Amino acid sequence: MSVVIPVQVTNHLIRCLSSEERNRFLQHCESVKLVFGDILYEVDEPIQHVYFPLAGFISLVISMEGHQTLEVGLIGNEGMLGATLALGIADAPLKAVVQGSGSALRMTAAQFQHELRNSPSMLSTLNRYLYVLVMQLSQTAACTHFHEIEPRLARWLLMTHDRAHADHFHLTQEYLADMLGVRRSSITIAAGKLQQQKLISYIRGEINILNRKALEAASCACYSVLNDHYTRLFP
Repeated sequence: MSVVIPVQVTNHLIRCLSSEERNRFLQHCESVKLVFGDILYEVDEPIQHVYFPLAGFISLVISMEGHQTLEVGLIGNEGMLGATLALGIADAPLKAVVQGSGSALRMTAAQFQHELRNSPSMLSTLNRYLYVLVMQLSQTAACTHFHEIEPRLARWLLMTHDRAHADHFHLTQEYLADMLGVRRSSITIAAGKLQQQKLISYIRGEINILNRKALEAASCACYSVLNDHYTRLFP
């Protein structure tokens, strides 16, 4: 395999490894681009590669017949795509779509499983990360059911902001509606309220975060709950 490794590895899971394990692990990775809209996994199809985002982010989405798509998870450089291989399950549980362009380190599923067998440290890291994913899926389900659209939108923008590593990103109202499982008109109203409070600017799909602290205050508690779970396990 031809391997091109970035000078600075910014994926948090890989950085948890010792220098020796990290260097060995990186020898089996290749650098790839994350292109907006690319589908990396389809539900129930065999996982061919695992991805460790360096920049950009990946949405985990679920579709039900007669209903629009709903995002249930978001992966950036704090995590990885394909962690369920650590459970011995070779098929993808959810559809994975690139929602923020960037770059990632990629490894074949077979090589990743080999690394897990030979790296107790990576397996331990993955077990903790799987717990984080379970909490994210559970919290998102509860948030979707119980919370109003405006604080949910604020939470989602904060999560995107964390993974985009920039104050500006492109998100259409149609896309936001799909991710939150609501009507486009509901996004128009919720985004308008956040804009009136000067927390964001939103023009033709171009979003700027203007007041991060106030946006956190406008978000539902789910944002801080999810962050607390992660920082407790990955201090």
